Amino acid sequence: MKPSPKFRKSLPPLSRLLATVWVGASAQAQDALQTLEPLTVVGSTEAVFEMPGSAAYVTAEEFRERGYTNLAQIAARVPGVYVRDEDGFGNFPNLSLRGVDGNRSTKVTMMEDGILTAPAPYSAPNAYYAPKAGRMSGIEFLKGSSQVKYGPQTTGGVVNYLSTGFPEAEGDTFYNRSTYGSYNTLFQHTWHGGVQETEAGRIGYLLEFHGEASDGYRDIDGTSKDAGYDMLEPMLKLFWEPDSALKQRLELKVGYTSFDANETYTGLTDADADADPDRRYAATRYDEFESEQWRTYLKWTAEPSEALRLESAVYLNTFRRNWDKLSAVDLSTSGSTITNVAEAMLTPGGLSLLKGFGPGSILTTDAFRDHEAYGWQNQANYRFQTGSLEHDLALGLRVHYDQQDGSDTKTTYNSTGNGGFLFAGQTPTTGITRQEALATAIFIEDAISIGKLTLRPGLRYEWLDLESSAPSLPSVSLTEHLIMGGLGANYDLDDRNALFGGIYRGAAPANPSGYAAGTESEESLGFEIGLRHRQESFRAELIGFLTHFDQLIAPELPGGAGSTPSLNGGSADVWGIESLVEYDHGHASSWGIGLPVYASLTFTNAEFSNMNGQLSPSAGTFAGGRNGNDVPYVPEWKLATGIGATGEKWAVNLDASYVSSCWGTGYNDDPRPAGANPSAMDGKIDPLLVFDLSGSYQLTDEVKLVGGIQNLFDERAVLSRAPLGSRSNAPRMIFAGFEAAF
Repeated sequence: MKPSPKFRKSLPPLSRLLATVWVGASAQAQDALQTLEPLTVVGSTEAVFEMPGSAAYVTAEEFRERGYTNLAQIAARVPGVYVRDEDGFGNFPNLSLRGVDGNRSTKVTMMEDGILTAPAPYSAPNAYYAPKAGRMSGIEFLKGSSQVKYGPQTTGGVVNYLSTGFPEAEGDTFYNRSTYGSYNTLFQHTWHGGVQETEAGRIGYLLEFHGEASDGYRDIDGTSKDAGYDMLEPMLKLFWEPDSALKQRLELKVGYTSFDANETYTGLTDADADADPDRRYAATRYDEFESEQWRTYLKWTAEPSEALRLESAVYLNTFRRNWDKLSAVDLSTSGSTITNVAEAMLTPGGLSLLKGFGPGSILTTDAFRDHEAYGWQNQANYRFQTGSLEHDLALGLRVHYDQQDGSDTKTTYNSTGNGGFLFAGQTPTTGITRQEALATAIFIEDAISIGKLTLRPGLRYEWLDLESSAPSLPSVSLTEHLIMGGLGANYDLDDRNALFGGIYRGAAPANPSGYAAGTESEESLGFEIGLRHRQESFRAELIGFLTHFDQLIAPELPGGAGSTPSLNGGSADVWGIESLVEYDHGHASSWGIGLPVYASLTFTNAEFSNMNGQLSPSAGTFAGGRNGNDVPYVPEWKLATGIGATGEKWAVNLDASYVSSCWGTGYNDDPRPAGANPSAMDGKIDPLLVFDLSGSYQLTDEVKLVGGIQNLFDERAVLSRAPLGSRSNAPRMIFAGFEAAF
């Protein structure tokens, strides 16, 4: 067996923690609203109506009621949001907003509680971490022309995960949700919090534990090893509102994630996926992912007057992971060598070796990556009037540093020819290209209101100081400047209807090694116009959008992990329509039960243009992209609908989601011909219609029974060909459990 190096798990260095606390103490000069709670991206479902751009706010009550912990399920009803799943449990989501590249959520600004949460959003944006939705109190999605406050990725949009908040009422509160289901899938979410008035002021605390585990639904040929995962996530939050003349609040959060998964990059051929979508080849038996993440912030919020609000935060995030995965195959004993798994899968000899019966050897790469990100961010909001104009001026400053470093260790196993493999050797550990980024970002945005019209012009500027240093080579240092901005508008036609729209220029930086190789920042110019309607029991919106992307940055090759230079490939034009309707006939008719229904629709046309040929044949999912071809993993149609019934003590929901077919690569065809690097990443992604059934019953005032069936009719289809080969959606899964609140 392979002598696997021990994964290093440790606290962030004490010196860094002390530095964080010191900076936080010196930053006491900013932020708070009437409740003194930290600022959010959207704020609430009601606040969406006043936004000058497209936005959505999904509360925990909506997805917990259905037992959803996978972002793909949660975002199904949000127009304009696509999530490509890989493992069926949402542990590796690939998030795309309005047609941007969704690979590892690279082109989305991802935050938790308003703090950047990607492991290294500047130096290695396509890392392998996303907050787990199951522990959240809500998720905010921001698209269109109203995202000037948030970066660095502004070509697509913003996703802000909201962690569990403090109890609203004074006193202690306890919450627990426990479920068990198919494939020994366990879910646990428990927290205990309280708010008290003391002589020193108002204080609050929250202690939370979130955990998930599953054996997984895939079977690995020739071994009893499961394809499941284990996750543990404790969190501590504290706040203090001192009894002082200045209305202010200090809030501290410390969270940790330990995640282990027997996950692989390697999928299946189409024929094998059709025969058994839950199969994994024998050559993936050594694949394993291990990671840990620390996230912490100290926020200070103050409201010196009714017109002025200040918020300042220092933060530190660390992320370390090992992904030991099948990375290549060698058929040299049969007279030829193939190194790419997705290409080997399409040859008889390569496929036989992956199954453990053909001659040759397999190679695994134990890829250790160490990420660190810390910074200081500030925002001031000042409300004032100039004549008949009302202003809500927002000013922001963030200084941020992040880096990625790591190493690779390669191991060789020889095929036994009878379904097994034998350890054959290991190469010395080698370092990867180290990437560093120091970013200073400033923004200004003014919400100018006159009567029923609100205009929101804004400008964002980022100055990047970047460094890339390959092993045994001198480092390369350079600077880059990003300018983004736009104008959004909202006009209240009356109390029930609002018209909104805007124009926005976005940008997305390349990684440092990409800039060193001559890559330019990706740019976008977006337009949108929409109409919103709201009543007590009825809500609807209709939006049209158009975005032109220039200097597209191609997704990295599978396994690059942020250490290889990114490349510009060309342009893309994306346009579409988004619509959402929600109505509760039972509530509107004053019945004793509620009958909520909803329907969400997204149509997107996303095509390449002005392609320069650099992306063929091996540039990740953009490989083979040609003018007029569809951007991969952006289906034309996305639909979701549901109906529910709610009584005094019970609730039942039936939800359906549909995604039309799309392409796995920019080639837009079945695998390329011989000589053009045919790959199992090429080909169609199947259309898929899935139904979910869920329900609950309030057993006592404190205890509620919950349960459901996801993928009710056990529909299976290929949902991804990335990273390396076809993989299907999760089968039918049943869960049951309880919630308790005291």
